[in-house]
Amino acid sequence: MKLTRRDVDKLFWPSIGTLAMLLLAALAVGWSYADRQSAQGQHAAATAREQSAAQRLGQARTEEEERQEQALLFQRLQQSGIMGPERRLEWIELLRDIQYRLRIPGLTYEFGARQPLPGGGDHVWFASPMRMQLRLAHEEDLLRILARLQGEAKAMVLIRRCTLTPLASPGNDDLARLSGECDLRWLTIDRP
Repeated sequence: MKLTRRDVDKLFWPSIGTLAMLLLAALAVGWSYADRQSAQGQHAAATAREQSAAQRLGQARTEEEERQEQALLFQRLQQSGIMGPERRLEWIELLRDIQYRLRIPGLTYEFGARQPLPGGGDHVWFASPMRMQLRLAHEEDLLRILARLQGEAKAMVLIRRCTLTPLASPGNDDLARLSGECDLRWLTIDRP
């Protein structure tokens, strides 16, 4: 088939229309591709923000749990008497009560000056040294005294050193058969 001038004239406007449609289609494809790229970038940014927010939320929950644990510990320390000012009068009454309940023949003690322990922060550990001399009927009496001190004292009682020696000549009316000496540390937590 041979195209004539008349056929070309007839195909001119449909060809122009087809080219315009192809151009519009190419523009639509380019625009949708750019829109897709923009949407993917926005999605990636939103995903990154979501992950960052989830990470911050997880960190905040962890910090909240730690603070709750610290608050419970702080509350337990306050209730136990370890937290707060030194309570020497209560300690002295406790020592007298233990001596009376356990029927210890002799118990003397001397507290040293309260000293802060190394460290820092809002609260500081303080140590109050105590030297205790005992006259005991039996070795087990020493263990009972120390267990009662650690269980009942309004402080954390650390035993540094204890020695027991037999008495050279126990008296006939005295039940004491042993002499003991202990170095203890009474620990409390307080503000500096």
